[in-house]
Amino acid sequence: MAGRMAGKVAFVTGAARGQGRAHALRLAQEGADIIAVDACAPIDTVDKYPLATPADLDETVAAVEGLDRRIVASVADVRDADGLAAALSAGVDQLGGLDTVVANAGIASYGMSWELTERQWQEMLDVNLTGVWHTAKAAVPHLIARGAGSMVFTSSIGGLKGIMQVAHYVAAKHAIVGLMRTMANELAPHSIRVNTVHPTNVDTHMIQNPGTWGMFAPDDPEPTREKAMPGFLSLNALPVPWVDPVDIANAVLFLSSDEARYVTGVALPVDAGATIR
Repeated sequence: MAGRMAGKVAFVTGAARGQGRAHALRLAQEGADIIAVDACAPIDTVDKYPLATPADLDETVAAVEGLDRRIVASVADVRDADGLAAALSAGVDQLGGLDTVVANAGIASYGMSWELTERQWQEMLDVNLTGVWHTAKAAVPHLIARGAGSMVFTSSIGGLKGIMQVAHYVAAKHAIVGLMRTMANELAPHSIRVNTVHPTNVDTHMIQNPGTWGMFAPDDPEPTREKAMPGFLSLNALPVPWVDPVDIANAVLFLSSDEARYVTGVALPVDAGATIR
């Protein structure tokens, strides 16, 4: 039985691990071939958790190929518009087109709004906002050539509400929604849909680190996941501390598939009720 993405090609950024890998695998499980990119390099202002490596991207490649799907993977930074566009074009040439885009690459760092450094602020916007625009800008000509398509931008509950200690992250994630709504209008005549997903905390390296645990256990000099658990639980209406990457990937799959053929301009929370708290 054909999957929901049979015959389609999907472009996923930040695909080496975490949510990006989950998106690539879920789309591949439903029949898509994958163009995957990740910077696979550290960023100076991200010092609470390690970023992905080339070995992580190799694991994504192996996992997609294990599903008997094709994948073209490249090391490319979403801040580098030309390099990103070249990586995408190489994938399109090899796989024969482009149908869906998942602009997922993102970083997290922490500090009160007035204590953030200029570099923290700028790198956050460069990756989490401008990187999404670069991804969309590179993809649109390929989608127009295809005659239809879908783009999904990874925002956050921080794109719908304020969260302390991540003002730069929240600003970028709110801005993605504005970009999405504008592009949804601009691209509708081309039958290209544009939506955002808004996860609560997701069980990845981005939250499973002492920096994030410290946000939820601020009075403890040696925060642990266990000590932070009450804070994680308090964020969500449902009694869970976080969701799994596949929960977000399932939403991305829906928005990318023909099941959502008339869904565009939507900000879809997958948040265990965090935005109603």
